[in-house]
Order: sequence, then C-alpha cells, then structure tokens
Amino acid sequence: MNAEIISIGTELLLGHIVNTNTSFLSKKLAEIGIDVFHTSVVGDNTRRLFEAIKQALGRADIVITTGGLGPTVDDITIETISGLIDRRSIKWIRNRVGTAPGLLIDHIDRKIICLPGPPRELIPMFEKDIIPYLKKGSKSAWVIKSRTIKITGLSESAVNKAVKDLLESKPPTTVGIYAKLGEVDLRIMSKAKDEKSAQAAIQKIEKKIRLKLKSHIFGYDGDKLEDAVGKMLAAMKMTIAVAESCTGGLLSDRITNVSGSSYYFRMGLVAYSDAVKENILGVSKVTLKKYGAVSRPVALEMARGIKLLAGADIGVGITGIAGPTGGTKAKPIGLVHIAIVTGPKRIAKECRFRGSREEIKFRASQAALDLIRRNL
Repeated sequence: MNAEIISIGTELLLGHIVNTNTSFLSKKLAEIGIDVFHTSVVGDNTRRLFEAIKQALGRADIVITTGGLGPTVDDITIETISGLIDRRSIKWIRNRVGTAPGLLIDHIDRKIICLPGPPRELIPMFEKDIIPYLKKGSKSAWVIKSRTIKITGLSESAVNKAVKDLLESKPPTTVGIYAKLGEVDLRIMSKAKDEKSAQAAIQKIEKKIRLKLKSHIFGYDGDKLEDAVGKMLAAMKMTIAVAESCTGGLLSDRITNVSGSSYYFRMGLVAYSDAVKENILGVSKVTLKKYGAVSRPVALEMARGIKLLAGADIGVGITGIAGPTGGTKAKPIGLVHIAIVTGPKRIAKECRFRGSREEIKFRASQAALDLIRRNL
C-alpha cells in the first residue's frame, strides 16, 4: 500500500508555520510498511484543494489530509471532500485534545483520512486511532525499520568520506546522511519481510559505522548530546559547574534540560564582564591583561574558579566572540576557548566556528558538551 499526504493551510505556504506533521506521518507510515510517494501543501482554497485530493486519489491507496478542520472560515476540508464522495461513508474520529474531529472515509477502493492541523491534536489521534486501523487493513508484506546514529566533532564531508561505501548501499537497506547544527546523523533504513530480518540488516551496517567513526558517535535515534553527558555524570556520581561568557548560559540550559540533572549539576554562572571573571571567578588581572578575555589561560582560570566556587568535581569555562561585531584579525568572530578542570587535570580546546551569533553560541555549547563527554 502507498499513501499521499496533503497539508492544508496558507500559513504553511507563507512559512509562518513549520510543517512538522508531514515528517511525523511519513515516519509512522514507514514503520508499518506503507510507502509515501507524494506530499504536497495547499493553501486555504477550495478549488485547489479539490484538485489536489482528486489527483491524490488517482495514484494513492491512502490519502491523508492535515489541517482545514474546524469552525473557522478557512476550515474547508469537509466542504471540499463532500463534493468528491458519498457522505454516508464518513466515519468521525474523536478528538481527545481539541474540538475538531478527524474523518475516516472509505471511498471505493481508497481510504481518505482527515486529521486536524495542530500536532498536539494530530499525533494522539493518529497513534491511537489511525495506526491500529491501518495495521488491521494493510495488505503490505513488508516491514520498514530505521536506526539513526548521531555523530559530533566531525563535519558532514568528513563523515561522508569515512562511510562513503555505506552511503552507496542499495535497497532494501540504505544509509542516508543528514547535517544538523553541530551534529551529523546517519540514518539506516531497511525494508524486509519481517522485523527480525530488518533489524539484522540494520545491525550489520551499524557495526561497520561504529568501527569507522568510533568515539565520534554519541547516541542513537532521539538521543541528545546533553543526555549522553548526563547519563555519564550520573553513572560516575560526578558533579559539574559551568562558567560561560559568549554562550550566555546556553550550556547550563542544555545540561539542566535533562531530567535528573539536579543530581550532578551544581552551578552555572554567566560571566560576561571582565570584572565578574576577576572578582567572582578569581581570574587573574594579570592573565586578563596579558592574554585578553578570549584566551586559553582565561578559559582555564574560569573553569578552575567555578569548580572551586561550586565545590564540583568538574569545572567548565567558555569564552569567545559570538559576533557579529567584536572580532579582530588576531581574534576573529567565531573564536572560542573551552576549558575543563577536574582535580589536577586541565584540558583546553580552541575552536573556530562560522555562522550567525546564535549558531556560534550553539556550536560552542555542543563542542563543550563533547569535550566533557570525551573526558569522562
């Protein structure tokens, strides 16, 4: 069986809302062996929506629409579909979160599924009502499984070079590469007659990737780098404290976004000014004058200072130039120094990042988390 997804809403076409529904639905359909061959976005226009649904019915076994349900003037789905099908074939799907119900329609040898647009309404409706229905009626003899391997500390081109032969794998088991901010994902997908065969094919490729990329792999599927660091800190019963300048508290925010972080996170301090670095963290005035605030020695003294101040096992210091102003030829925008102090161990790393101010801040926090991970 194959499906087509039609997302409805002028706000999607204008870019006011990011279309996460299509990604969610495509992934969930793949998991139950239903291929998605086409997706589209249609504005709040009855004629264009009519044509989109009519075309989809001509080439897909299942047509899924999202959005356009409800009491407002731009909710046109029911009106449009009424012109295509027999109203007596409509089954209503209860909305457990919002007010607009979904629709389930058997149309000749096709199925039309209409879902609300808000993800908080669409997701539970699809998982609790639609997936069991599709599983029951699916004639697919295939199972599609996937596994995402998450990598940091390497560029997309470096990862591509390392696993080039695997990226050229042909169906039924394939590998895709996806670059994110401060991270590269490798997604293995396998289509097989049963789940056991699909998982075995994935594990064979995964083993090869682990051998090639080793310590650059920090997690799988939905893992985040802060999750990996948190698990390690908790397992080792170690505490951490962070002194940040250019990242403005982002590293502390990411660490404390993990449930249970209160067991290992002692303190976070945003030390933007030299006075705070000197008077609270104990960074030497001589060091600041000789090397400047953005330097390896200052990052190390910040890490040492926050470690002592918080009484933590690990102290982290970050200082840099996030831009878009403030850079010089000697110290350009994107220059970041990260330091870790753990007892007698002192580690410092110089990084040079590109991008907007927000991107540089995130990349710096990612590099800091990775440095912590590698030294635990």
